[in-house]
Amino acid sequence: MPSSLSYVRGPAEPALSDLTIGQALARAAERWGDQEALVSVHQGVRLTWRELREKAQQVAAGLLALGLEAGDRIGIWSPNNAEWVLTQFAAAEAGLILVTVNPAYRQSELEYTLNKVGVSALVVAERFKTSDYVAMVEALCPAVADECPGELFCERAPDLRAVIKIGGEPRPGWLRFDDLAALGGPAHREALTRIAARISSADPVNIQFTSGTTGQPKGATLSHRNILNNGFFVGRAQGLGEGDRLCVPVPLYHCFGMVMANLACLTHGATMVYPADAFEPGAVLAAVEKERCTSLYGVPTMFIAELAHPEFDRFDLSSLRTGVMAGAPCPVEVMRQVIGRMHMADVTIAYGMTETSPVSFQSSPADPVERRVSTIGRVQPHLEVKVVDADGNIAARGEPGELCTRGYSVMLGYWDDPERTAEAIDADGWMHTGDLAVIDFEGYGNIVGRLKDMVVRGGENVYPREVEEFLYRHPKIEDVAVVGVPDSKYGEEICAWIRLKPGEAMTELEVAEFCRGQIAHYKVPRYVRFVDAFPMTVTGKVQKFLIREAMIEELGVDVARTA
Repeated sequence: MPSSLSYVRGPAEPALSDLTIGQALARAAERWGDQEALVSVHQGVRLTWRELREKAQQVAAGLLALGLEAGDRIGIWSPNNAEWVLTQFAAAEAGLILVTVNPAYRQSELEYTLNKVGVSALVVAERFKTSDYVAMVEALCPAVADECPGELFCERAPDLRAVIKIGGEPRPGWLRFDDLAALGGPAHREALTRIAARISSADPVNIQFTSGTTGQPKGATLSHRNILNNGFFVGRAQGLGEGDRLCVPVPLYHCFGMVMANLACLTHGATMVYPADAFEPGAVLAAVEKERCTSLYGVPTMFIAELAHPEFDRFDLSSLRTGVMAGAPCPVEVMRQVIGRMHMADVTIAYGMTETSPVSFQSSPADPVERRVSTIGRVQPHLEVKVVDADGNIAARGEPGELCTRGYSVMLGYWDDPERTAEAIDADGWMHTGDLAVIDFEGYGNIVGRLKDMVVRGGENVYPREVEEFLYRHPKIEDVAVVGVPDSKYGEEICAWIRLKPGEAMTELEVAEFCRGQIAHYKVPRYVRFVDAFPMTVTGKVQKFLIREAMIEELGVDVARTA
């Protein structure tokens, strides 16, 4: 008989792995050596598992030749490419801690990141879209051109000793990524063997900066054990295996790419397929067709864009079977279309956060379709989750509250920030997610919003996700984001930003009529705006705080008077 309280524990099988990422790569090269590990479509790069490991070891030896030592931090600031995954695996082989830098960052954000965690070496793409990374690094460290490569002194980032450029022409003071492998000699390869013997699965291997809406980003520090196991269980839940080909349009700097994709492939013998340096729906559809991908990842907005592609019907997606939709609440109607129109009968929904490596809930192809399209699935193996009320007590099943997670996936902590670590992880090891969730009597979870996003209108709690799901049912609506805006009478009012399907037109009155009698009056949006796009993060998450700020400015609301 299931408990009446919102507490669930995942299965204890299969056992957790205590391999390091380097050991897992060696195992992959041994088991699947001649099978393709990586296809970077836009670069024309193809590597087998044996070739990938050999190249990663060459790069790792080159990093040691630069004077880097186990425990040093190496940053990567680049969109998706083969060099990215080589740096990821090389850093793990050399005992370094990979610091993933958001490709959307600008100079001041880079400076903060480098200094917060003491980055010793930085691998940089020349440019991406409007970002000239090399110019920003040289503006931060003007002495680059006057220094020997690998002997940099940067006054504003004093720990930084080497800058490594991906592609392009040689540049004074910079090392070329393609030249790294030649720096390492036999002594450095021998050093790699000694380092490998000392690395523990409990050692930190990655620092991911979380994108908070207030304050400076925090560096979530993750171990080999954290992310290698999470990658394995994410792959297992979707049925990933040897011979599968996973299309990866999500950014590698985020856990979705580097853990849920790269490490899922590493632990299951699947092929990583990068369709482009950044998300472009046509490139994704073309890569799936050309490479006969069997699995596809994406946040909901990516799947929405793929389904809406004007030439969608000309692409052969029949090779697809499975995949993961995650990173933001997944609209039920979008899930149904992904299953029906994209042939992804086994697609799963995953939920998590950077601080939990990231996934803690995931649906299964064995779940009833209704459960798979309307929930985040059940708790992953070796994890515990609970939903707590405002007083910290475990809520009853079906009642909303803050979701907390405990187990192997919880981060080591925020780098050099014990105070904020203690705020996030309590004395009993529970990671407080800040997400509002419900758990039903069968153990399925659902995210109903963020604690900070919940709208309180005239004393009534309104969960934006609920209103969004209802509006998604309208045949003219392609995407929607609901926020609360301050109101002098009710405290907050509901606002919906709506993106319509191509060729459609709609009025605010139509929205109100659609809602009338179908949802409670206090949930009906007071303000409706039709927009062409939402403010988004690089990972495809809607930045609701920017929508709220835009509405406050537009409406001329005096926030102080409504608080």
